[in-house]
Amino acid sequence: MTTDGQIVFIVDDDERIREALSELLAAHGMRAVAFGSAGDYIRADKPDVPACLILDIELPDINGLDLQRQIAEGDHPPIVFLTGHGDIPSSVRAIKHGAVDFLTKPFSDADLMAAIHAAIAQDRAQRSERAELGVLKQRYLELTPREREVLPLVVSGLLNKQAAAELGISEVTLEIHRRNVMQKMVAASLADLVRIAERLGIPITHSRRAGGS
Repeated sequence: MTTDGQIVFIVDDDERIREALSELLAAHGMRAVAFGSAGDYIRADKPDVPACLILDIELPDINGLDLQRQIAEGDHPPIVFLTGHGDIPSSVRAIKHGAVDFLTKPFSDADLMAAIHAAIAQDRAQRSERAELGVLKQRYLELTPREREVLPLVVSGLLNKQAAAELGISEVTLEIHRRNVMQKMVAASLADLVRIAERLGIPITHSRRAGGS
């Protein structure tokens, strides 16, 4: 019985390895798609589901470590490296740049499956994080221009009087905007709003100053 909603990509120029890995994954109820080169993998249409990329180091068109670097800027699956030519510098470089594991052939099925499960769990968590961030960004876009001015002042810790003076508006008007920001961003408290602002990368450009209430 296959596990729906997840996939394992295999990139290895050795057909025997691709077949063996595909059979192993099928035996564990996991869907696999194999490629003989990095180019084939890059050009392929990929389902938008939690995934893992099993990647060989020595490929016919590019070094696996170089491919890892090239796709680092995108939303690519966590990588598990497999290689018959492992060395310490390569493994350090791979792990430093986010690889889940670096296995040297021959490897045990148990070690590989553990790495694959860890990679898919990591991808699932990252996808959830990106989805949550997408919701926050959409909420931010629904703020009015004035509310977007109020937000950084509020999370900077300024008192209502100070924030109002900064914008040249009354405290009452400031409080209305502040309440709207809290509601639209679905923030239960100021601390919650501060965390949301941090996730959105909204800079805190002011510090709380003495005076006023």
